[in-house]
Amino acid sequence: MLKKIVLDLETQKSFQDVGGRGKNHLLKISVACIYDYSTGKYSSFEEYELPKLAPILQTADQIIGYNIRDFDFQVIQPYLNFNVSEVPYLDLLVEIEKVLQHRIKLELVAQGTLGTGKSGSGLEALLFYKNGRMDLLKKYCLDDVKITKQVYDYAIKNGKLLYKDFFKTKEIALKIADAVPRVGVKHQAALF
Repeated sequence: MLKKIVLDLETQKSFQDVGGRGKNHLLKISVACIYDYSTGKYSSFEEYELPKLAPILQTADQIIGYNIRDFDFQVIQPYLNFNVSEVPYLDLLVEIEKVLQHRIKLELVAQGTLGTGKSGSGLEALLFYKNGRMDLLKKYCLDDVKITKQVYDYAIKNGKLLYKDFFKTKEIALKIADAVPRVGVKHQAALF
């Protein structure tokens, strides 16, 4: 089975805390969550546990996420000893932007495609972290991973996604190929 990993993460700091956008590498991870298609399991990793996540990402056949290229990868890169953007990845937002010529929130795609929205917001996640509520933070992040996985599965199966545009539900035709195995990659522990 292919080792596809759905990734989402939350940060310790806001853009305001680090002096604005474009400084994603300074945001620091509070929690990173994944779904691993090869095991069928969801997992969460607090900042101190990221050495356990690194080899999972490094040996993935594909990393799947929503805005991972321009956000998650930049936030997690300081924790890794390999270039995460060199691992095959599928950024659903990038694929949507190619079709629509603009970005839309995961919330709108989830509402249109799945009929349900996210369980919270990034600002709430920051408050969970600041208040030491790692249980709520992990639940929120895992909920986003579940939504992203369901959206990806729908896109692969149906060749499209739906999204809410004010009071209408609109369709986005997507041509997303499923991942292929990476040649020469050992799917075991890698160095951190």
